[in-house]
Amino acid sequence: MASAKKTTTSNGNGTALGFEATLWATADKMRNNMDAAEYKHVVLGLIFLKYISDAFQERHEHLEQLAADPQSDYYIKEANERYVVTEDRDEYVAENIFWVPAEARWSFLQANARQPNIGTLIDEAMAAIERANPKVKGVLPKDYARPALDKRSLGELIDLIGTIGLGDQTSRSQDILGRVYEYFLSMFASAEGKRGGQFYTPQPVVKLLVEMLAPYKGRVYDPCCGSGGMFVQSEKFTESHGGRVGDISVYGQESNPTTPGGCPR
Repeated sequence: MASAKKTTTSNGNGTALGFEATLWATADKMRNNMDAAEYKHVVLGLIFLKYISDAFQERHEHLEQLAADPQSDYYIKEANERYVVTEDRDEYVAENIFWVPAEARWSFLQANARQPNIGTLIDEAMAAIERANPKVKGVLPKDYARPALDKRSLGELIDLIGTIGLGDQTSRSQDILGRVYEYFLSMFASAEGKRGGQFYTPQPVVKLLVEMLAPYKGRVYDPCCGSGGMFVQSEKFTESHGGRVGDISVYGQESNPTTPGGCPR
C-alpha cells in the first residue's frame, strides 16, 4: 500500500501542507485525456467516501467494544451475535453519522482497489450510500466505471487516500477533510484557469469580504456560494471575535450543479 510523503509545501494561502501535495500528484496522474472539470469529481467523491467511512468505522468499533463489555447496556454475551448492535443503522444515525452499507465501506473498496472492476464497485458503493441516506440522493458521482478512467491509477489513488484519516474524531478536530478539500479546490481552480473561479475563490479574498461584512449576528447570504467558503469564514470570524455561531444563519444558492460542494438552489 502506498504511503504519503511527509514533505511540506504551501498552497499559497499560508497553510502548511504535507500529504495534500502528494495526494494531488497522485490524483493528477489520472488526468490523461480528462481536464480538471471532469476528474475533480472523481477525486472529491472518493475523499467524501473515505470521510464518511472513517466516521462510520470509528462508531462501529466503539459499538463492538460496548457489545463485548459485561458492564455495558449494549452487552451481548455471544460474540457472533454482536452484529445486532454494530449493524444497527439507528446507532449511527442517532450520532449524526452516515450509515455506510457493507459494500460501500472503505475497507471493502481498498481490498479490491487493484481489481479491474474497481470502478464498478465504487459506482455501486455511491449508489448504496444514496439509498441508505436520502439526504444525499442524486448528489454523489457515479461514473467511475467509464472506460476513460484508468483503473490502475484509480487503484493507486484509493491506496493513497487509505493512508489518511479523514472522518475519525482526531481528524475532524484537526479539520483534515477541510484542509484536503480546500487544497484540492484551489489546485483544480488553477488547473481549470479562468473557469476555476466558478467554484473556488481564494481564501484571502473571502476572508477580506467577511471582515468587511463583520457578521456578528443575523443572516449571511451568498448568491454564488460555490464551495461555501463564505459560510466557513463567517463562522470563524464570529468565533474569533467572541460571538456565538448560533447567532448567525447562512443561506446560499449555486446555479452550477457541478460545482463541488455547491449549495443547491
